[in-house]
Amino acid sequence: MASLLLLNHLPSSPPLSTPHTTTFNNTSTTTLAFSSKTKPSLILKCSSTSNLTPKLHQEELDQEQEQEQQTFEFDSDTPLSEVWREIQGMKDWKGLTEPSMNPLLRREIIRYGELAQACYDSFDFDPHSKYCGTCKYHPSHFFHQLNIPHSGYTITRYLYATSNINLPNFFQHSNLAAVWSPHANWMGYVAVSTDKEHIKHLGRRDILIAWRGTVTYVEWIHDLKDILRPAFFSRDPTIKVESGFHDLYTKKEHSCTYCSFSAREQVLSEVKRLLNYYKDEEISITVTGHSLGAALAVLSAYDIAEVRLNVVGGVGGGDGGEGVEVPVTVFSFAGPRVGNLKFKERCEELGVKVLRVVNVHDVVPTVPGIITNEKFRFQKYIEDTLSFPWSYAHVGTEIALDHRESPFAKGKVDLVSAHNLEVHLHLLDGFHGKGKRFCLASKRDIALVNKSCDFLRSEYGVPPHWREDENKGMVRGGDGRWVLPERPRLEAHPPDMAHHLQQVLDNHLAAGQQLETI
Repeated sequence: MASLLLLNHLPSSPPLSTPHTTTFNNTSTTTLAFSSKTKPSLILKCSSTSNLTPKLHQEELDQEQEQEQQTFEFDSDTPLSEVWREIQGMKDWKGLTEPSMNPLLRREIIRYGELAQACYDSFDFDPHSKYCGTCKYHPSHFFHQLNIPHSGYTITRYLYATSNINLPNFFQHSNLAAVWSPHANWMGYVAVSTDKEHIKHLGRRDILIAWRGTVTYVEWIHDLKDILRPAFFSRDPTIKVESGFHDLYTKKEHSCTYCSFSAREQVLSEVKRLLNYYKDEEISITVTGHSLGAALAVLSAYDIAEVRLNVVGGVGGGDGGEGVEVPVTVFSFAGPRVGNLKFKERCEELGVKVLRVVNVHDVVPTVPGIITNEKFRFQKYIEDTLSFPWSYAHVGTEIALDHRESPFAKGKVDLVSAHNLEVHLHLLDGFHGKGKRFCLASKRDIALVNKSCDFLRSEYGVPPHWREDENKGMVRGGDGRWVLPERPRLEAHPPDMAHHLQQVLDNHLAAGQQLETI
């Protein structure tokens, strides 16, 4: 199974390339608030204790209360720039999702969810197009074409992948003979915040990795064999991940220009390049994805931390000393389990923060690992002692949503729609905490729910599956004929990619680790 690298055969790298400097207009910083007459307090308070509570126990509770108040004493008017580390999961989002949903956190989750949704809206699913399996838009026009020109990010590279496993409803290929690639599919993008006002609002420069998933779940989830295999991103062979995710992330095809480097190599090299370029700034690394893309988000975030790529300076950064650790956060939507219990524990040791948004009626987050998972009391014993091959565990903190609480959604359990990303974002907008009344906080357009499914009640008059390109992308030429226009051919990989991959390998070896080679 292919993974990262023997790089000694690669050519010497050219000088460091400069990332795109195109910026967008200023990003709106409107603060979302609860729909109530009084402003909610988001200060955590422990419940009072009985007089019978032992003095020592009471002192411990008092200390916990004081610590929690110091950590989470901010409200909806607090600038994101002052609390971004808490929003990114520094304290595992304690007090920010319960008992009430923090409006800053809700806004950030939705924002990252929309950046993941952009992968669906820009992907060419049409088998009649010779560009099927690609992104429909050039990176420099990506956000503008999707009507989100104020994202604050600049895309620095597109991601491509190939696979040995059978994923016919995930990998899309053209029916035509002349195609852009018989092996590759566009998988997402790496971007970095470049707008000055956006960076000021965030409180740091954000490196974003967004992975494409699949809108439906039945086909691809059944193609997985639930087989765990060692990740081999470190020396520990007991850290295992689902083999299909590993294959998709690490497989390469030397005969294909776009997949001559694996998705893993593309991610690691680009993140390394951006960290080198912005090494003197405050940086965060945020990874997002939906469905299968959520699995890739967790896997790539773990990989970044495991190879110490997020350590700027120090052994991992090649400058000696301990270095500065850049926070790595995953905002996952409707994601399946990725690895075993050892994988979960290692993610926690490395400080990878994962916030999982799920719909309780969606099947995908319950697999793999239906029998043995993090909810099973004796999972650790079975995994360590019996080496049970189907032991899986979710990573991170969960926000569980229920589409039956939305007055806009149909009450039926439609398994495909229950998995839809826009449905999740709609439910987040109305979520204020477990047991609290559903009320849209930002008045996000409910029509988006039906963008690629049929889940809104008929009285709202929104047609199902309404989003598609005008005339399905056909344009009328000067001769009056309707044709699919040609697209500019993008550079598959930047010329300095091997250089940055070699840096990743050298730094990881310097830290005493060992990577799997081809």
